[in-house]
Amino acid sequence: MHKNNKHSKGYDFELLVKSFPKLEQYIFTNSYGNVTIDFAKPEAVKSLNTALLKQHYGIDYWEFPDANLCPPIPGRVEYIHVLHNLLKKSGVKKHITVLDIGTGATCIYPLLGQAEYGWHFIASEIDTQALQSAKTIIAKNKLQKTIEIRHQDNEQNILTGILDPNEKVSAVMCNPPFYKDEQHANESTLLKQKGLGKQTHKVVRNFSGTAKELWYPGGEKAFVHNYLYQSSLQKTNCFWYTCLVSRTQHVLSMETSLKKLGATNFKILQIALGNKISRVVAWTFLTDEEQKQWKS
Repeated sequence: MHKNNKHSKGYDFELLVKSFPKLEQYIFTNSYGNVTIDFAKPEAVKSLNTALLKQHYGIDYWEFPDANLCPPIPGRVEYIHVLHNLLKKSGVKKHITVLDIGTGATCIYPLLGQAEYGWHFIASEIDTQALQSAKTIIAKNKLQKTIEIRHQDNEQNILTGILDPNEKVSAVMCNPPFYKDEQHANESTLLKQKGLGKQTHKVVRNFSGTAKELWYPGGEKAFVHNYLYQSSLQKTNCFWYTCLVSRTQHVLSMETSLKKLGATNFKILQIALGNKISRVVAWTFLTDEEQKQWKS
């Protein structure tokens, strides 16, 4: 984990329960003598992440429908820290505004980015119910001055229609839908349940998730390449476009496509969480001269 990640040494459950007493009912000591929760239970996972937000990030209100995806905080904040490093090394240090594509009902990346680094955010969302949930969370935490929610009203668009033609952001971040359809998502969930020791044919997603959050026609690859193309239509609106990419085989095709689209730089930034390795792919279309304008 990144050196700034508050969760690199595990969880202090005693402290977390003080912040969010409801968590206590889900805590137990496993056969190895470790204090933990049952990560196969959606309600336990949601309570843990709510407690983490309250204790470590000053987020007092984080309510959203149980059907919506409950993001694991350690992994989400890792993306924030990796993006911080990228911007810092590029000389982009002041007045940072980040566009979060598909912010979801929890608005998690803007909440973490403003808490950790004081960034401003534009957060886009296509689902109207998720949009309203995100707006409520922002309002309840009095973050309207730093986080703006925008509705994406076209299902074919990812970037197009969100930024004004002359509007500029320091970075764009995106955690795209992983699956190509419901069957693909269900098969993966059953495999995961088996890994957690739950022998069942009933699909129970421990982090929940709605259709629009979990799958996209053609899967991750189709979403990402649509995103790449749309980023090429707004080459000077953003310094770094970034995307969390779960499948390594998609990275090579992304690099090939971006070269054709005129990207001037392409980076692969590794994220390590325990035994799980994932990556953030970052690219820019700015020339060296154009980049200087962002560093003043």
